[in-house]
This record gives sequence, structure tokens and C-alpha cells, in this order.
Amino acid sequence: MSYFSHVAACNRFDPEDFLPLLLGRRRVGFIRRDRAALLSGFPAVFAIGERTIRFVRALDTPARRSSALAEVSRFLVRQGAIASIRGEAFAITEGWLGPLLFELDRGAVPFFGTRSHGVHLNGYRLDGDGLGIWVGIRALDKKVAPGKLDNLVAGGIGAGYDARTTLIKEAGEEAGMTPALACRALPVGALLYRMAVPEGLRDDVLFSYDLEVPADFVPRNTDGEISGFDLMPLAECLRRVRETDDFKFNVNLVLIDFALRHGAIAPEEAEYLDLVTGLRGGLIREPREGADFGS
Repeated sequence: MSYFSHVAACNRFDPEDFLPLLLGRRRVGFIRRDRAALLSGFPAVFAIGERTIRFVRALDTPARRSSALAEVSRFLVRQGAIASIRGEAFAITEGWLGPLLFELDRGAVPFFGTRSHGVHLNGYRLDGDGLGIWVGIRALDKKVAPGKLDNLVAGGIGAGYDARTTLIKEAGEEAGMTPALACRALPVGALLYRMAVPEGLRDDVLFSYDLEVPADFVPRNTDGEISGFDLMPLAECLRRVRETDDFKFNVNLVLIDFALRHGAIAPEEAEYLDLVTGLRGGLIREPREGADFGS
């Protein structure tokens, strides 16, 4: 195992296994070829071809598309293709902060392979013993990566929120952090990956934040998603990233990025350039047709 093995694992995606989901000429998602037939009962929503799946033109507003997708998603739950409706809408937009195309329940996002955005906070502390990272332990009833190690704060950006407001909300819920402290977090970049999963595809953007927390700060979870916290020395944190799968899959990327920016992983590492480019979407593969799929 290595640092880069985690980056590679989050970018295991073969476009040939998926059909692009199109709205007009814009690709808005990917759907697994072996699951496309599940949508055949909705000709008023999708036109299914050999190379693409398209929204029909009659769905000409975000509200109509959102309503249609809600109905399809409920059907997919009954078919076992989606685990559950989460009751949290994600806004699918034309680029980051662009016009709304439709809203989609969080539980259905991997099936349709739409891009989602989230925030991750590296909460760290400097003292006489060096740099320590606050690590969360995910609750055992979490649907994704139960019991795995996590960042101090992390969460998806739901409809109606931006990155900063999501960070403040999640910091309060997950770590008992005051808004005043959360607002001191610095945005330090974005990480991109595209990862095939059993449900479909995770096409994720993670906005990373760093926050040096006060010495007397002790996180306290309030929403039941984290079972405990550990202030872990950075060296031990990186050892576990490099040698184990103890951390949730995408948290490894956030911690590797933190180490690169803070000099804990140096250019003398053989993987250095692969890590730098891989974290920024350098391994993402596009379909051979490219961005223009025709009319």
C-alpha cells in the first residue's frame, strides 16, 4: 500500500461501462450500462440510446426535471437499485454555482452519476509535541464507511447552501464548534475524483479547509454521526494513510493534500508529482466522444 494507492482507488472509473446522461448537449451525469434498462419504463423522462441517455425535451424547467427524477428515484428504491431516499436534495447546476438544472435526492446521486460537492475540514493543533490532527470516528450505523476514521468535519453541500454555510453548519453538528471558530477556517483548495461504486458513480469535488484550533478546544458530536474523536500526531495519521485502510476512502485524499501543503510529504517522495496531479483530477477519464455528444 502507498499514498498513491488511495488516489488510484478513488479514480477507478472506466467510461466504457457507463452511458452519459445528457441534458441537451450538456453531460450532467453517468449511468451504468447494466442499469440503463431500469429507466426504460419512463419514456416521458428519458430517451435511451446506444451511446447516451437524454432527458426528453418536454422536461424544460428545473422544477419539471426535479419532479420527474423524484418519481424515478422512488421507483429505483423499490427495485433495490437505490438504498433509500435520504430526504436531502443536492442542487445539480451548470458548473459550480451556475444556473440550477435540477435537484436530486442525495441517495440517488450515485445512480445518476451527477457531480456532488462537499466540504472537509482539517482541524489541527500545534503544541510542544508537534502538529496533531483531530480525527473523528464514524458511527457504526453510518451507511457509508461505518467505523472508519474521518476528518474533524465533513459534509455534502445540499441545495440552498454554499461551501461556507455548509462548513459552519456541519462544524456545529459534528464537532460542537461555534460559528465564530468555524469562520476562522481557511479554504485551501479543491480535490476531484471519479469513482465507480456498486450503485453507480461518485463524481465528487471536495472543498478543503484548514483550521488551527485552540489548545482548549475539544470536539463534541451532536448529530450522532461520529462516535468519538482522537487527537492524532500527524506522523501517525500519515502512517495509517500509507499503510492501512483505516480512514474513509476520500478522507485519505484530504489528509494527503494537507501533508503536501504542510511539507510532511516532500518532492523527494517518488509519488510526489503523481499525488499532486491526481488529487486535482489528473486521473479523471472522459468518454471518447468528449464533451460534444451531438444533438
